Amino acid sequence: MTRIAVVGCGAFGVNHTRVLADLGVLAGVFDADIARAQEIATKHNCQAFASLDKVEADAAVVAVPTRHHAEVGCALLARGLDVLVEKPIAATLADADALIATAARQNRILQVGHLERFNPAVQAAQAIVTRPLFFEVHRMSVFSPRSLDVDVVLDLMIHDLDIVLALAQAEIEEIRAVGLAVLSKHVDIANVRLVLANGCVANFTASRVSTEKIRKLRFFQAGQYVSVDYARQDAMIFSVEAGEQEPGMPNIGFRRLETSAVPGSPDAEPLRAELRHFLESVRTRSAPLVDGLAARRALDAALRIIGEIAAHSKRLGLS
Repeated sequence: MTRIAVVGCGAFGVNHTRVLADLGVLAGVFDADIARAQEIATKHNCQAFASLDKVEADAAVVAVPTRHHAEVGCALLARGLDVLVEKPIAATLADADALIATAARQNRILQVGHLERFNPAVQAAQAIVTRPLFFEVHRMSVFSPRSLDVDVVLDLMIHDLDIVLALAQAEIEEIRAVGLAVLSKHVDIANVRLVLANGCVANFTASRVSTEKIRKLRFFQAGQYVSVDYARQDAMIFSVEAGEQEPGMPNIGFRRLETSAVPGSPDAEPLRAELRHFLESVRTRSAPLVDGLAARRALDAALRIIGEIAAHSKRLGLS
């Protein structure tokens, strides 16, 4: 039976531990804070590994701070473990390349935790996408001390960058971006406009200083408007259909897209679907949905956006 360890017992690591324990494949946990690791291990009746090189498993989830992803992930890959590393794949493109190269050299699975790819609503929208020409995306959260080692682009917006680039299937030609640090030392709210090589335009707003939680993606393609609500896990499509409601007026159809699981049910939890997919990739040696190259593409976009935000602030004399 495949056994998976969790490295890093922070907020993300605890959720991975919960799901893996429920799936019956949790090998144990490791954290630099040994007492924290022991606490989580006791809760789930598993082993707390004394050090990273003592981790015994077939695969591992890396949920340590982003700046340590490459160091920890490469060490585990080099020891022959398959690895799922949380998003973003790494802090730099060089670190991302190191992870990708190590996985290839060791012939190991490398999956990256862009879990919104496993949201039933996103997968339903993916099934009907043709040629989207405009995206409007909002991801807003109330302030939390979680993930303040990175700015809102790497913390929140990167989910949507990954999805839009996967749906649009085109390279970025132009970036316009503005962002501000409000309650932390990093950018807490950002607005971005991307122009892609195929003519598609995408607008993104991400904030972790909002008064409400919003997770929505909308896109337009010939004759259709598709709306995805990440939080509700549903997707709706508005389309022009044959016939007329009245002379000169098009017949507008509206329906919910069918999803692979009942929204809100345990099977619809994106993290559970993501970990099941990782297990399947490990067992069958098949390529994961979000591999290192896909994650690197999203990281590259995020870092370019961060650079444009910095340049914009400098032009305004704000930095």
